Amino acid sequence: MNRTDRLLAIVLELQGRGRLRAEDLAAIFETSKRTIYRDLQALGQAGVPIVSIPGRGYSLVEGYFLPPLSFTTDEATLLLLGADVMAQSFDTYYRDAAQAASRKIAGVLPEKLRADVQALRESIHFITGEQRNHSPERHDKLQRLRGAILSHRTIRFTYFARSSQQGRPVSDTQPAMETQRTADPYALAHVGGAWYLRAFDHERRAMRTFRLDRIESLTILDATFVRRADNVRLRATLEEEGTLTARILFAPEVARWVREEPSFYVIAMEETPDGLLVTLRLRTEDDALGWLLGWGRHARVLEPETLRERLIAEANAILCSYQDEQ
Repeated sequence: MNRTDRLLAIVLELQGRGRLRAEDLAAIFETSKRTIYRDLQALGQAGVPIVSIPGRGYSLVEGYFLPPLSFTTDEATLLLLGADVMAQSFDTYYRDAAQAASRKIAGVLPEKLRADVQALRESIHFITGEQRNHSPERHDKLQRLRGAILSHRTIRFTYFARSSQQGRPVSDTQPAMETQRTADPYALAHVGGAWYLRAFDHERRAMRTFRLDRIESLTILDATFVRRADNVRLRATLEEEGTLTARILFAPEVARWVREEPSFYVIAMEETPDGLLVTLRLRTEDDALGWLLGWGRHARVLEPETLRERLIAEANAILCSYQDEQ
């Protein structure tokens, strides 16, 4: 990285992260502290308002922003495509914000670049499937949860689970497990076509993941909480929560399609002489049941035995439902 690029990058780092020490900047840009000191001095002489606090580091004067950036065709296209995806995936509030951002980005582009970007934008489409889920109830939950996360407010809600607290699946003849939860909300994530909330569950004294469409009677409490220091990585956490390892052997003729449409819970795939060996990490057998049934006779459960039994029981129940019609 040449010096001009590094000077701009230092300003971006300070603008994005608030305050950094010289040794932090030296580590980021893989250079010496002496070089960083010279760079900071040069930025100050160029009119960039940098504040130095002994022992704490450097920061920009509050309210300082870089002049508008210029974009290449690819950069502007990616930004606008990203705004399109966000407009499809979020509620009305963020959808309007994404569309407004698109208009602003497009508005500052030179005419020739704007035409190129628009042509590319019309040639690339992301279909998220979110349109069918744009219910007012879901929008309201998303907006209220987002507000609770930002304001560090504790929430209370009714949760409907497909498995018991011990991890056993609910019987087909019994209603879903309904529990009252009080939790501190940390993060929202859109994974596999559904929204999930990551929160600290007061009753269980641990972090838990809740599927948004199983949350009802949501109440935002007056109580506030202090966020835990550890970083919340929702998708990684969903995978780590799995305690049941399953191994499935798929026939060679469907191996290509399994790779194309894997389960969210897949952690490994391996080619073998007998077919594609897939390993999943599950919370309960129900996590993989629907996906496995979709592959019919082409999927054979090697382990665990409980998943084999669950799949056999479900297949028998399907057979009985057709025999009863005869």
